[in-house]
Amino acid sequence: MFESAELGHKIDKETYKQTVPLLRADLLDVQYELKEQRKFPVIILVSGQDGAGKGETINILYEWMDPRYISTLAFSAPTDEERQRPFMWRYWRALPPKGRIGIFAGSWYSSPIHDRIEGGMTQAQMDQRIDQINRFEQMLVNEGALVLKFWFHLTKEGQKRRLKALEKDPRTAWRVTKWNWERLKTYDQLQEVAGHVLRMTNTPWAPWIIVEGEDDRYRSLTTGKIILEAIRKRLSDQDKQATPVAPPIQPNIDGRDVISELDLTKKLTKKEYEEQLAKWQGRLAELIRDPRFKQHSVICVFEGADAAGKGGAIRRVAAAMDARDYQIVPIAAPTEEERAQPYLWRFWRHIPRVGRVTIFDRSWYGRVLVERVEGFCAEADWLRAYSEINDFEHELAEAGAIVVKFWLQISKDEQLKRFKERENTEYKRFKITEEDWRNREKWDAYHQAVCDMVDRTSTGTAPWTLIEANDKAYARVKVLRTLCERIEAALEETPRPKEKKAKKGKKD
Repeated sequence: MFESAELGHKIDKETYKQTVPLLRADLLDVQYELKEQRKFPVIILVSGQDGAGKGETINILYEWMDPRYISTLAFSAPTDEERQRPFMWRYWRALPPKGRIGIFAGSWYSSPIHDRIEGGMTQAQMDQRIDQINRFEQMLVNEGALVLKFWFHLTKEGQKRRLKALEKDPRTAWRVTKWNWERLKTYDQLQEVAGHVLRMTNTPWAPWIIVEGEDDRYRSLTTGKIILEAIRKRLSDQDKQATPVAPPIQPNIDGRDVISELDLTKKLTKKEYEEQLAKWQGRLAELIRDPRFKQHSVICVFEGADAAGKGGAIRRVAAAMDARDYQIVPIAAPTEEERAQPYLWRFWRHIPRVGRVTIFDRSWYGRVLVERVEGFCAEADWLRAYSEINDFEHELAEAGAIVVKFWLQISKDEQLKRFKERENTEYKRFKITEEDWRNREKWDAYHQAVCDMVDRTSTGTAPWTLIEANDKAYARVKVLRTLCERIEAALEETPRPKEKKAKKGKKD
């Protein structure tokens, strides 16, 4: 895979001087057109061997282009905050918006390659991470991003020469440390591990570009021209780059589905409700204080028909916890900032650290519900969202999150009754809008969308719980009971932290 980058590519000084001015002008032109159109972001990954010119190349791009519309993100060992969240969290936060260029100096590839070389990751674990990365990059491309992945390559002898040359020059000597020379000893391991990673992630939607890194002029011109042509091509292509999205929706031939089979007559008496509410709220409070909970987080998703009682159920959950331990995130239409990013971006921003609870009042499922029904996204977008959402929730669960998802369902008659009650009650009028009445006219379309959502995204790690919500008391208790049972199940599999032994005092 690296053979073509071991041929001794070079560009003479005169050719370089003649080529650079036009290349710089063209790069600025496409950069400004990218900024004006704001149709897609450009994500550039810069990876490779030590001394292969990663830093110099980034500096050249800043020199040749307008730095106001470029951001560079450098990633080293994760911070304590980052370690308390899923692996991809810090990269999601760094994605550039549409119209801008984001350069990743070190990326989602750095950690698995390093961990594999150091023995902290097995081959199977690395392959699992590779699969996760491929899906992530596929999602970025389907969202319209242009992803360019550069690997700057050096032979072992070439790396020695580069490090010696950098060390000899007073202007660059600071860049070569004892650590770089130590790393040279792992060159063969890096070749083996990186070669495997590059082969497995060299996809049609995000291929690797391997550039020989020994000659500065060759490396700079090659990188600049590739970026120029890639952005030009993407700007002229009116259609999104796309990969196959999902199997088609299966027809329902007998009219039975997960929603139609719910028994909406279930209810509790006032006495039963008060007893059960106190029981499960008390149990939830205990579980959140359990020492084992510090190894987990809880992510609650509340979705449901309009007026199904999501707000009331959320308030009963929150009442059982210390306000410092949870956050409620209400989800409305995306802002301009959020529309400039992949649709899952705004939810990654609110992922809790371990030991805390985040409650989403509506969620990422808007993509396969309201956006699908109202035509706010293309069919290909909501079809592929099922697998993207499953991947997202799987990442959360892998990081210790307990993902609990509720769909609250009421009958069409009960909804009408509640709508009228809201209109006639002064302090409830804010809850009813023209949009609620419009959504009601599309009851059947939403019914089908909910059934498809449950069928495709109710997984072993993040199952849906369907709540019969015609009776608010029954719905609230079922929510609390389910939440407690899910947390209990997770804690049973979690070892208790070892108690620290008290130190014996010194004798006088």
